[in-house]
Amino acid sequence: MEFLWPVRVYYEDTDLAGVVYYANYLKYLERARTEWLRQLGFAQSQLKAEQDLVFMVRQCQLDYRKPAYFDDLLNVSVHVAHIGRASLQLQQHVYRDDTLLCEAHIKLAAVTASSGRPRGFSQTLLHALESL
Repeated sequence: MEFLWPVRVYYEDTDLAGVVYYANYLKYLERARTEWLRQLGFAQSQLKAEQDLVFMVRQCQLDYRKPAYFDDLLNVSVHVAHIGRASLQLQQHVYRDDTLLCEAHIKLAAVTASSGRPRGFSQTLLHALESL
């Protein structure tokens, strides 16, 4: 199951030529992951407060295919590729209409917020992730 999150490109996201600055794709990907978790019923602030759990990006690989431009309406996808004991591997894509602009492979580590040490998922979170 693929989650889609719409993102509008604002002037502040672009360079002088009106092209989205490459690092801003990371922001779009992060926002989509945040909203994906929220849609699953797990706000990141709630996970931190109630479970002392936060996600850290451990690996990130992006392949830029085509540029996005000022005022484009994009869709950013989130798809679970693998669930580990204390990690998630996600595939994410940024589209303009049906055109693939950017492909990302993201590995997230689940860590204890107070210590930064790896930790396993709670049963409720794991069950929600596995139901995808």
